[in-house]
Amino acid sequence: MLRTACTRWLRRLALVLGLAGLLAACASAPGADEALPELSTASDQSEARQRASTRLALAASYYENGQYAVALDEQKKAVQADPSFADAHNLGGLITMALGENALAQQHFQRAIALNPRDANALHNLGWLQCERGQYAPAFDAFQRAAAVPNYPQRARTLMAQGICEARAGDPARAEATLMRSYELDPGHPVTGYNLAQLLHRRGDHARAQFYIRRLNNSEMANAESLWLGIRVERRMDNRQAMEQLASQLRRRFPQSRELLAYERGAFDE
Repeated sequence: MLRTACTRWLRRLALVLGLAGLLAACASAPGADEALPELSTASDQSEARQRASTRLALAASYYENGQYAVALDEQKKAVQADPSFADAHNLGGLITMALGENALAQQHFQRAIALNPRDANALHNLGWLQCERGQYAPAFDAFQRAAAVPNYPQRARTLMAQGICEARAGDPARAEATLMRSYELDPGHPVTGYNLAQLLHRRGDHARAQFYIRRLNNSEMANAESLWLGIRVERRMDNRQAMEQLASQLRRRFPQSRELLAYERGAFDE
């Protein structure tokens, strides 16, 4: 069962599986994703919604900085100001998920979806939480509902998460097809490219794996994990020169990495 090794990317790209298209109310918060929905103007909002939006922007900022307790306090104030604000419940799910309170996080996401059944961001987040909890069937349903929302700008990211989840569930063929759809929409995403290459490598399609992992390793998003996968793919392709070039990069750029230790042990098949 494949579990993605892209932990460093997922930490750097926390918005992908957490704040993906987070909140219309928080699009101006520091570090918010540029693909967020457009903010409503103040004239479009009730006084209660404006107060809740202000609190939520603060909560999102604290959340992104890892200050989860303070973020949760601000999120609760946003809900108190406007209990019908779906985005506030979505962020509540992200915060409580970060705090390890997964059952409560699921309730928050479900409340957000009840308030706005076409909230693709909440559906995405619910799907990822359910995947993390091993609830694969409902996770796939949530991802599919999110991806089906018209004009959803983060469809590639949701398909990426769905593909990773399908691989975790032990369905590599389905995972490969889903990741290919994601890759077609966003060929530059490192997590998608890495996981595609990993799946192809594991089923012995080394030539196609080489295409995806080389593209990633030739970009600024290459890391120790992608270089190590590249080394193993090139080894299977009997390409000694490319293998040594990647190993040189790994040794120079990531001298303390476990991937370099594995290379030096010759642990190519672990």
